[in-house]
Amino acid sequence: MTVPEWSLAEWRKSSRSGSTSNCVEVARAADFVGVRDSKNRGGAVLVFGSSQWSALVSALRDPIQHRR
Repeated sequence: MTVPEWSLAEWRKSSRSGSTSNCVEVARAADFVGVRDSKNRGGAVLVFGSSQWSALVSALRDPIQHRR
């Protein structure tokens, strides 16, 4: 598995985040999605495969449907 170079990625922050809020930033590269802390842009990146990211977002949007 080749993980992208995240320093070259185009990061975006949620439009629901205020300028002083704690927030995460998300970037898409190849078949991966990276998530990082907006206050520590040089820190660690949590990496998801595209299908895992889709499943996470789906579960967050409708948590009752995804309970086991």
